[in-house]
Amino acid sequence: MENINDTLKRFTMNSRFQQQMNDIKREVINHPDIREFLRKHQDEITTSMIEKSLMKLYEYKDQSKDCRDCPSLDSCVNMMKGFEPEIILRRDSIDLNYRPCKKKRIADERKKSRELIQSIYVPKEILQASFGDFSLESDGRLTAYEYAERFAREYELGKKMKGLYLYGKFGVGKSYLLGAIANHLAENKQISSLIVYVPEFFREMKQSLSDHSTNEKLEVVKKAPLLMLDDIGAEVMTSWTRDEILGSIMQFRMQENLPTFFSSNFDYGELQHHLTYSQRGEEEKIKAARIMERIKYLSIPIRVDGPNMRH
Repeated sequence: MENINDTLKRFTMNSRFQQQMNDIKREVINHPDIREFLRKHQDEITTSMIEKSLMKLYEYKDQSKDCRDCPSLDSCVNMMKGFEPEIILRRDSIDLNYRPCKKKRIADERKKSRELIQSIYVPKEILQASFGDFSLESDGRLTAYEYAERFAREYELGKKMKGLYLYGKFGVGKSYLLGAIANHLAENKQISSLIVYVPEFFREMKQSLSDHSTNEKLEVVKKAPLLMLDDIGAEVMTSWTRDEILGSIMQFRMQENLPTFFSSNFDYGELQHHLTYSQRGEEEKIKAARIMERIKYLSIPIRVDGPNMRH
C-alpha cells in the first residue's frame, strides 16, 4: 500500500504540472500571431491538434519575428541565428518551418556579391552608418542629408527615382552618407545595395580578363537593385575601363531606370575632363560626354562641404 505522504506528493506534482501546462496553453492561445493562424485555419484545426502541438507553438511564441527583437544579425535572439519561425500545417499536425530572416537574406546577398567581386567596398564605419550620426554643421551637408533621407524614405523597388552625385573634398562624409542610405533601405525596406569602390573595381576588372570572369562580375554590378559607385574619378582611366566597363554599366542602368549613386572629389565638369583623357594621353571628348550624359540622367549633383571628419 502506498504511503499517504507519497500519494500527496505525487498528486501535488501532477497538479503543478497540469497548472504549468494550462499556463503555457493560455500564453500560446493569447499570442496574436498564433490566434490569427488558428482563426485562419479554424476549419482544419482541432483541439487535439493544438494539444499535441502545444510545445511547438510555445517555441514559436518565444522567438523574434520580422527581426523585431534583434538589433543585428550577430545579436539574433532566435534558436537558429538568422532564421525565424513560421507556423504551418503539416498533414494532421501544427508544425514550424524556419526561414532566413530579412537581415540574414541581405547579409547572404552581400556575401555572395563579395565573393564574386573583391572590390565591393563596405568598411566598418560604412556598415554602421546612420542618418542620426551624420553631422549637419554646414549648408552643403544639410542639403545632402535632406535629399538622402528623402530618397531612403520614399524609395520602393521599381520606383523611378534619381540617385545622388555627392562631390566635395576628402573626408566630408560622402561615403558615410551612401552607407546611411544603404543601411536604412536594408533595415527598413529589405532593399539591398551594392557599394563599389571604383578604383579597386576597375583594377579587378582588368585582372579578371585572365580568368574570363569579367562578364559575370560586370553583370552583378549592372543589375544591382541599387548601385553606389564610391570615389569615381580617383581611378586611373583607360579607354577600356571607361567605354567597356563604366559605359556599359551606365547605359544599362539608364535604360532600366535603376537608382545609381556616386561619390567623387570632382564635380560634373571635372569628372568629364577626367574621363576625356586616357592613361595614354588620348583625348576622346565625345565618349566622355556620352558617359557624363548618362551620369547626369541618373543623379542629382550635390556638393558636400565642411571639415575633414577623418581628422
